[in-house]
Amino acid sequence: MATETDKSTSAPSDRLDDARNVERDQAKNGEITLPAHVAGSGTLDRLVNTAQDYARAAASDNTLKAYAKDWAHFARWCRMKGTDPLPPSPEIIGLYLADLAAGSSPSPALSVSTIERRLSGLGWNYTQRGFTLDRKNRHITTVLAGIKRKHARPPVQKEAILAENILAMVTTLPYDLRGLRDRAILLLGYAGGLRRSEIVSLDVHKDDTIESGGWIEIMEKGVLLTLNAKTGWREVEIGRGSSEQTCPVHALEQWLHFAKIDFGPAFVRTSRDGKKALDTRLNDKHVARLIKQTVLAAGIRSELPEKDRLALFSGHSLRAGLASSAEVDERYIQKQLGHASAEMTRRYQRRRDRFLVNLTKAAGL
Repeated sequence: MATETDKSTSAPSDRLDDARNVERDQAKNGEITLPAHVAGSGTLDRLVNTAQDYARAAASDNTLKAYAKDWAHFARWCRMKGTDPLPPSPEIIGLYLADLAAGSSPSPALSVSTIERRLSGLGWNYTQRGFTLDRKNRHITTVLAGIKRKHARPPVQKEAILAENILAMVTTLPYDLRGLRDRAILLLGYAGGLRRSEIVSLDVHKDDTIESGGWIEIMEKGVLLTLNAKTGWREVEIGRGSSEQTCPVHALEQWLHFAKIDFGPAFVRTSRDGKKALDTRLNDKHVARLIKQTVLAAGIRSELPEKDRLALFSGHSLRAGLASSAEVDERYIQKQLGHASAEMTRRYQRRRDRFLVNLTKAAGL
């Protein structure tokens, strides 16, 4: 039977264990919280909520969704193997990567790029839970190096939408409200080299909505887009085209005028009959669907089966189209696309003079 002295010495230890358990449970949730030994208050609780909002804003919604799926898949895999995802174990993660590459029935083997993305997702999730994943640990690095050596393949690139393609695509659209909107999306996305998420995140003015990813400023010579993009804030200048039929700025003006949009999201859903603009911001998946739909309607790559044609094009086809079609100095394309390096821009160029700089001759051969 415990003495009075035993009870007095064990109680603080028990409370410390309870506090640690609470902190561990909070860490598993991946939320910003108060330390277990700090008493909550109205002010502190409000600051916790504010900090959680900022933490969630550290990455895009699509990235957060992907990381959540990565963690859910890894946690399920751990349960099936009779282990726990916490704390991080390089040995277990090395086995997990090997399983992803080998493919265990019924799951197919994943590509190297997908496996690397999964590993990044796990690292992010561990950080949110107060842990550090040592990606340089030999159990991870050697397995990943072996996977790359055995399974790596050149990246499969989406086909670029070139100038003649985008012109054919917009001619398939009607001139009702929905058609005006979709025409503006395609032309603006192409001329600006925009990501699909950047297109739909635009507001008419600065600070119109909380979820805004940028805003529009229409000028005499063109439109200036200020974007809070993947690589940080940047400005995109889109000049007026040679004719109203192909001008992205005119298409944008027409859409905003007839949709009677002067505040909030620039691109919104329309009513079922396509005659009325609604308040709901478009989802970025609409851009991908629109590209595929108009590619088919315009008969682009019609020599291929429909399934193959759909697989060739995506939202990135607009960015690749600008990079491949604009015959200007490469640095201007790099700036428009918001790339940190010229090498990244070259990945988007499906056609270019690869031997413009001939080092063989320059070396005297």
